[in-house]
Amino acid sequence: MPPQKPTAIFITGTDTGVGKTHVSVSLVKALVKHGVRVGVMKPIASGSDRTPEGLRNSDALALAKASNVDVPYATLNPYCFEPPISPHIAAEEADIAVDLSTIVAEFGKIKADFVVVEGAGGWYAPICKTRTMADLPKALNIPVVLVVGVRLGCLNHARLAMEAIKASGQELAGWVANAVDPTLERAAQNMASLERILGSAPLAAFPFEPPPSVTSMAHPDVHQGEHLARRLSLIS
Repeated sequence: MPPQKPTAIFITGTDTGVGKTHVSVSLVKALVKHGVRVGVMKPIASGSDRTPEGLRNSDALALAKASNVDVPYATLNPYCFEPPISPHIAAEEADIAVDLSTIVAEFGKIKADFVVVEGAGGWYAPICKTRTMADLPKALNIPVVLVVGVRLGCLNHARLAMEAIKASGQELAGWVANAVDPTLERAAQNMASLERILGSAPLAAFPFEPPPSVTSMAHPDVHQGEHLARRLSLIS
């Protein structure tokens, strides 16, 4: 019997700024292109803007724009904080207790064929005094994709992140390479080293793209999103 297709995936990264949103939006757009009803979620986010509707996070909005399943913002992004700091510090300053049961309940409200859930920061980024991002996919009971920002230092970060994910007992669906430094020397050798260290080829390899402007949403490489979706057996 072939393995059961996942109904959701958690996108984590080796660090902040490695392209989790870039990869997540590309995957969402690829699935939508192939007729899949895709829900999205950014459970916890900091670095958000004040709007007439309340605080809004640009990563969460980029996910929502790519999705074809409408959900209230409170479901998309249950915990939204203004300062661009670690979420657990932002939550403390706002006197808000991050509750995993709230995130699980909001996740359950998303009616879709597939849900892409994007984390914040890295695997062990704290979300409160006793919990980290690693607790989110465990609570949601969904597999993990690790985004590796390909830059100097990524070999160590990637190995540490993968070993941490495996040690937690979470299912690791695989890893994605995202080129974040166009000036990286010996890029091909670094990719070969990543494959050797992590024990597999990447599910997809995203080329470098300049960051989107403040006023625009990301326009990621949907081709790589399709490649990722196929490797996850989400499309044919």
